[in-house]
Amino acid sequence: MLLDKIKNKQAAIGVIGLGYVGLPLAIEFYKAGFYVTGLDIDQKKIDLLSQGQSYIKHIPDENTLLLAKDAKFQGSTDFSLVKNLDCILICVPTPLKKNRDPDMSYILSTARKIAPHITKEQLIVLESTTYPGTTQEVLAPELESGSGLKADQDFYLAYSPEREDPNNKDFTTATIPKVIGSDSPASLEITDALYSSIVQKTVRVSGTKTAEATKLLENIYRAVNIALVNELKVVFDKMGIDIWEVIAASSTKPFGFMPFYPGPGLGGHCIPIDPFYLAWKAKQFGVSTRFIELAGEINVSMPNYIMEKVLLAFSKEKRSIAESRILLLGLAYKRNVDDARESVTFKIMEMLEQQGAKVDYNDPYIPIIKSRREYKQFIGKQSVALEKLNSYDLTIILTDHSVYDFVDIVKCSNQILDTRNACGNIKSDKIIKA
Repeated sequence: MLLDKIKNKQAAIGVIGLGYVGLPLAIEFYKAGFYVTGLDIDQKKIDLLSQGQSYIKHIPDENTLLLAKDAKFQGSTDFSLVKNLDCILICVPTPLKKNRDPDMSYILSTARKIAPHITKEQLIVLESTTYPGTTQEVLAPELESGSGLKADQDFYLAYSPEREDPNNKDFTTATIPKVIGSDSPASLEITDALYSSIVQKTVRVSGTKTAEATKLLENIYRAVNIALVNELKVVFDKMGIDIWEVIAASSTKPFGFMPFYPGPGLGGHCIPIDPFYLAWKAKQFGVSTRFIELAGEINVSMPNYIMEKVLLAFSKEKRSIAESRILLLGLAYKRNVDDARESVTFKIMEMLEQQGAKVDYNDPYIPIIKSRREYKQFIGKQSVALEKLNSYDLTIILTDHSVYDFVDIVKCSNQILDTRNACGNIKSDKIIKA
């Protein structure tokens, strides 16, 4: 019956967690003609959606206006609405604890909220990035104990890792192949039918653990290669070699090479976190993930390298960091997004303030630092205007947003520390590469 409802687009879809993953997913199912319910614990998001306003930069208001004007979409903080849904997609955060162990609190909290309301024949899919075994060992037992139902017998259960890349105009939710895994053939069949209604291609794997591992491999691959170029950046800098010129030259090889680029450290919700999920799980099997952990150490250490360069910048001027004024350009973890999750800018801001500097930031996409789990001392801090660049002793480029005019920024700044090669084509004695 559920399979028929999905194929006829009569199934009611629920998306739990209306963030960078959940909201695009809800929009795609709505556009495909399904009834969609968006659930979130943040009432502000629900209120904005009801007004047709987007709270994510790369999702235009024209998409959220569609949701606001149509009875086929409703947003709510009432998780009891789950009882009215056919398919429930869980897209909640999976951060790390302070000791770098996986934080399952959001998945557990969601499971406990919906378990009393789930019914037979529903499909529940976890999309949150996590370690292999989470669907079987964490989500399923919590749903079963709270509902009295059995996974893959009374209700269908699957895992499908999110593959969102915010603001990537070449690949969207609909065009990125969707990996799906279930430990039941029936659940896999229904999950495939569901996602096939909104994406161009699905990729079936043998089980939930394989699907969970797939997402980790994708991001560990990136984390390890970024760590490699970050380490080479430091080595080549000591030799007087420009890593960016080396990468550009190496990229001309038409086979056997893929460019990765160094930076001030890793940001975003995936690459800085996912490797530690696998490292933690591997320890339960007595396996040491030395390669992964080394990459993590290198990437985490990059703010220290930036601080060394800051000291160099001030030593050139025979000045001290203490009492200096420093402007950080970019709070978002990558260019042209309004996402500051795990942004390395926070760490550098903290380190500079600990040295006695007065630190401001500018980011056109993040006018104010909102509530967050870490670096709570910066909540409420506001982006400053660029009109008084020359009043700062040092400007540090941490995010190379396209809206920045770096020629003008160099012209108006006293000194520039460039961690993104944003000023690579600009010749000036003011620029120090990091």
